[in-house]
Amino acid sequence: MRRLILRRLLLIVPTLLLVSLLVFFMAEVLPGDIGRTILGPYASPEQVVELNHRLGADRPLVVQYVSWLGDFVVGDWGQSATLNDPVLGLTVERLWNSVKLAGLSLLFILPTALFLGVVAGLRRDTTLDRTITVTSLSLTVIPEFVSGVILIVLFAVMLPIFPVTALPPPGSSPATQLWYLVLPAVALMFVELGYIARMARAGVAEVLDLPYVRTATLKGLPRRDVVRRHVLRNGLLPTVTVIGAQVGWLVGGLVVIETLFNYPGIGKLMADSATLHDVKVLEATVIVVAAIYMLSNLAADVIVALLNPRIRHGR
Repeated sequence: MRRLILRRLLLIVPTLLLVSLLVFFMAEVLPGDIGRTILGPYASPEQVVELNHRLGADRPLVVQYVSWLGDFVVGDWGQSATLNDPVLGLTVERLWNSVKLAGLSLLFILPTALFLGVVAGLRRDTTLDRTITVTSLSLTVIPEFVSGVILIVLFAVMLPIFPVTALPPPGSSPATQLWYLVLPAVALMFVELGYIARMARAGVAEVLDLPYVRTATLKGLPRRDVVRRHVLRNGLLPTVTVIGAQVGWLVGGLVVIETLFNYPGIGKLMADSATLHDVKVLEATVIVVAAIYMLSNLAADVIVALLNPRIRHGR
């Protein structure tokens, strides 16, 4: 276990370095000019050139990257050229917003998806199994911006139960902040529900056919004990890995939902920085999201290893 964790942690460093390198040079391919973006379309070319020189945007790309990387490693993430805020503080603030939305979404997704998946697996090839499978997969194929718009129209416009936006008023209590996040969290639940439920269903159905489960049943153990002690622990192992991957997506892949509900999360910040050619903010957000994605996958693998002795002992 220690070797597994250490090896995966060591792989994170070169991976993040490669990600930063790719993002930095790919950002130069994006249309736009940081000086023109800041000064606007009516600024003279001389003013744009002067501002680019002051920001260091006219230096060779290799020099810019090495300079940025050296500052980034020591904790100096620089200043946002478009928002005029420290990149570190801005990234942490937006990341916290996305974590709150992702956390509430997981509270909706995990119990519902696991319950439906386990029930469908235990009642496989029945009408209930087919109903759960078809319904969950139908919700999954609906794009999140479509389900988000439908939820806004139904429960924020026609039935004004929830607010239209996910951004609460300044100084709101934690309960009020969570209330504003209910609609986007439900929209995200629709996207993830079918995938996780399908994985849980497949894992449970596969374990039910294994010899040790049949042996436990023939020995006279109650079905509830067989399911709890033998089926769930082994049948949900693949689902744990999938959940780890989805956690990373929920934190950094919420561009559509955050834009639709006007929510200042890290996904929206990433998209805005790419549009405005704010390379320092773009680099910071991409690296943070990539690190969260890899750490969440590592956490899922560790949990699977703890639950599965064969993996824990290297077999």
